[in-house]
Formats: sequence, C-alpha cells, structure tokens
Amino acid sequence: MTDLLPIATSRRTWAALWAEVRRLPWLGVATAVSAVGASAGGLVAPWVLGDMIDDIATGGDHGDVMAAAAVIAVAALATGLLTGVSATLLSRLGETVLARLRERVLDRTLHLPAATLDKVSPGDLLSRVGDDVSVVTTALVTTGPQLVSAVLTIVLTGGGMFALDWRLGLAGLLAGPMYVLAVRWYLPRSGPFYARERVAIGERAQAMVSSLQAGPTVRAYRLEEAHTAAINDRSRAAMDLSIGVFRIFTRLVARMNRAEFVGLAAILVTGFLLVRADIVSVGATTAAALYFHRLFNPVGAVVIEFDEIQSAGASLARLVGVAQLDRPRPPETTSEPTDRGLELKGVSHRYDDGPLVLADVTVRIEPGERLAVVGATGAGKSTLAGIAAGLLDPVGGVVRVGGVPVRELDRRHIAMLSQEVHVFSGPLVADLRLAKADASEAEVRAALETVGATHWVRALPAELDTVVGESAHRLTAAQAQQVALARLVLADPTVAILDEATAEAGSAGARELERAALAATAGRTTLIVAHRLTQAELADRVLVLDGGRVVETGAHADLVRAGGRYAELWRSWTGAGTAS
Repeated sequence: MTDLLPIATSRRTWAALWAEVRRLPWLGVATAVSAVGASAGGLVAPWVLGDMIDDIATGGDHGDVMAAAAVIAVAALATGLLTGVSATLLSRLGETVLARLRERVLDRTLHLPAATLDKVSPGDLLSRVGDDVSVVTTALVTTGPQLVSAVLTIVLTGGGMFALDWRLGLAGLLAGPMYVLAVRWYLPRSGPFYARERVAIGERAQAMVSSLQAGPTVRAYRLEEAHTAAINDRSRAAMDLSIGVFRIFTRLVARMNRAEFVGLAAILVTGFLLVRADIVSVGATTAAALYFHRLFNPVGAVVIEFDEIQSAGASLARLVGVAQLDRPRPPETTSEPTDRGLELKGVSHRYDDGPLVLADVTVRIEPGERLAVVGATGAGKSTLAGIAAGLLDPVGGVVRVGGVPVRELDRRHIAMLSQEVHVFSGPLVADLRLAKADASEAEVRAALETVGATHWVRALPAELDTVVGESAHRLTAAQAQQVALARLVLADPTVAILDEATAEAGSAGARELERAALAATAGRTTLIVAHRLTQAELADRVLVLDGGRVVETGAHADLVRAGGRYAELWRSWTGAGTAS
C-alpha cells in the first residue's frame, strides 16, 4: 500500500502564497496600481455616454458630442495600455512566485528520507511536479490576470452605479443574492470533485509509470492487456470526475443567466420610475444599465474562473503540502573520522511495523578493505547498504566511520552508487562535475581513464563537450555506469558503497564494469552489494546474509571450501564446487 504525500489545508495554502507575494513588494504594488487603473478606465465610456445623451436631450451641439467621443477614445487607449501592463506584471509576479514554490517542492522532494520515498506513490510525486505545476501555471499566468481584472471591474463598476444614483445601485444589487446563491450551490458540489480529480490523475500517472518501467516483465508474462485495462480504468475515473464537474457547471450557468435578467430588469424599471418622477436623468439611467451590462462578463468570469481556481487551488495545496515538509537538518557540528574504517554494530531494521529485515548485524570493514555482501533476494543486502550510507536510520544499532556516527559526518565522506544510475542532460563534462564542481579537465580525464571510459569518450562527436541525455546523445547502460563510477573517483569519498552498481550492464559488459569498479574503489573502504558472485570473488572478504542475519563471513576461497551457505550460492552461480 503506497502513501500519498501531504496536502496543505486551504488556510496554509493561501498563507504560503501570500508570504511569497510579500517577498516582492514593489512588483506587487505596481501590479495592483496598474490593474486598478485599467479597471477604472473602463468606467469612463458608460459615464460619458450618459452625459452625451443628456447633452443631446438638452440641445447640446456637435462640439459636445465630439469632445465626448475624444474622451472615450483616450480612455480606451489608456485602458488598453494599462490592461497590457497589469497582465504582464501579474504574469511576472505569478511566474516568480510559482518558480520559488516549485524550487521548494523540488528541494523538499530531493531531501525526502529514503524510507518515505519507498512508501510514496511515484505517480503521486510525478503528478505534483508535472500536472499540478502545469495547472497552477495556467491559473497564475492566464486565469489570474483575468480574475483580478474581473474582480476590480465588479467593485469599481458597482461603485460607479451608486455614484450615479444610490437607488439605481440598489436595484442592481438585487442580482447579488442570486449570484451568491448560485455560487454557494456550486462550490460545495464542485470542490470535492476537483480534489478527487487531482488524486485520480496521480493514480493514472502511477499506473502508466509502473507499466512503462516494468515493460519487459509485462511483455514477458503477456500482461499487456491487464495493464492497459488498469490504465483505462484510471483514465476513465479521471474523465468521469471531469464530466461530473462540467454537468454541475452547466446548471450554474443557468442560475447566473437568471440573475443577470433580474438585475438588468430591476435597473430599467427603477430608472423608468425615477426618470418619470424627474429624480434622475435618462443619461444616468442609460449609464447605470450599461454599467450593469458591463458586469455580465466580469461576474461570469469570476464564477467561471472559479472553476479553474478550484482546480488550481487543489493543485496548489498539493504543491504547498510538499513545500512545507520539514527539510532534514544537517548536524550542527561534524566530526572528522580518525581512520577510514566502517563499522556496523548490532544493526537491526524493519519497515514500519513489519518484520525485521536485518537482525543484530555486526561487521567492521577495515580501512581500504573491500567487503562483498551476498545473499538471496530479500536477505537484506540493499537495506544494509542504505543504513551504511546513512540513507536509512536503523531501529537498533549504530554505524560509524572512523569512530564517528554517520549522522555526524560530512556527507563528502560517504558515496553510494546504485544500479539505477542517471545521465543528466547537458555536456558530458558537466555531468561528471556534479561530483566535484571545480574539477579541472585533467582531473575529469584522469577519472575516466581510471574507470576505462577514455576510448568511447574520445569517439564522441565533441568528446567531453558532447551533449548527452534523453534528448541528445544517449549513452549505453554500461557507459552510464562508467560515468557514475568516474563521478565516484572525482568525489573521492572515504567510504564507497556499491549497491549492485554493475547490474544493469548485462553479461557483455559485466567484466569490464567489474574492472572499472575495482579501479574506482582501489584503496577505499568499500562495501559492495554483489549482484554477481564474481564481484564477491574479487573482494577481500565476503559477508553472507540470510533472512537478515549474518550466517558467514570470510575470504571467498575459504567460504567455498567450508561448504556452507556461500558454497551453495557459488555452485548455483558457476556450477562448480571449488574455488576458481
């Protein structure tokens, strides 16, 4: 059962958003001023048109009409300019806020404890940094400016109606309760749909990711139809939720249309009675009607955009939920190890409330010694490697390097390589310098020479400057692992931990990678989770795990001659009963 990452409450979500906006005070003020100016400029035309009607009714001349037309034209140009400026500033503000939030989400995600990552659904995580970011981006860049403009237009236009005559303003307000009732009917029904839709999208992503990652296995067992059906089910669930929201939305539109009819009818009837009583002018009534008509689109936009805002709010809450996770604190002080030895004493571990996967493991790896850990699948090898690297906290026991607990060490002292190596997009030399940012070209070439990668690097179109990665020159599995081993050489850690770091090369490149791993770890204290027993054969000492317990330890040849558990594994691997 996988867990979902936390989702922030509405209060914490908007508080986090406001906190980011406050970090950009001048940009926020400029955005607000330009947006208010743009909305206020839209009030000029109806007001001037009302005055024009009154001027014409009282015998105004041609010059008055032309002057009014000129005022309307200038106001239109100013409004258009301010609208463009406010939209640009608001988009910049929104993109900046989102960029900072996205960076925090990525930072917290990269610092999640390994135990947490093991329990979290990959689909949930991918949908947050993918789909959710996309939804929030659209809301901030497109929906946000429209919504801000609409809200300001409603407020200023309502004020303009009351400025014409308070009775006309009150008549227009008759539509208000109907709008409110429509929205109150809609929001409680649509909000839960959006929250469920985001979760459903995460589940769909999880189904797709797991099927793609396990493609060879799926094809080997003829499970294509079952996995396709599972993806279809997840997709249909997300689609049904989207359709359900749209059905509710169409009923909302009908309620809004009734509110518009009632409000405009009330203004026209009230204006007729007031003009008849000679209390207001025809021009004022016309301006009020135009003002109210001008509210149709903004009010509709506010309600309609709430559709997008709710979806964005659900996505934003998922982003903030991750961004507000506590970042693991580094130790206040770090200590330097007295030697390069690695010691695990009485180490035990279990995942959540499950059974022990490691039980009272005690072993010391002497400085410069290479220890291979072997055992059947599920014996606890990778768990032991994770604990030795400080990625997992054991439920019992301690891990020390040179007498210093791993949690009190500077991270440069330990490096871990797994079988899941990654080549980042960009020049190959930049990929290698991830391990040591200030590495010279000579140091990079020396690291590649150490792991035996020089021949294929020289064959690249631009050698070290060749752009590699998914969308550029793609390295083979063996080459990618050689790059990872070269990074290890550049990082120059005190302790190296290899968790099946040559497993992905296949039989053809296994021997070459084993030689590269030997060269990269030469002279280092090394713990190797051996995928191939030839790695154990080359190690100084072998530790055999069975059911999370140490059952044997010793040199390869001695263990083969002893005829115990390791000898059984060796016979299964080679078909031979004697050491080679």
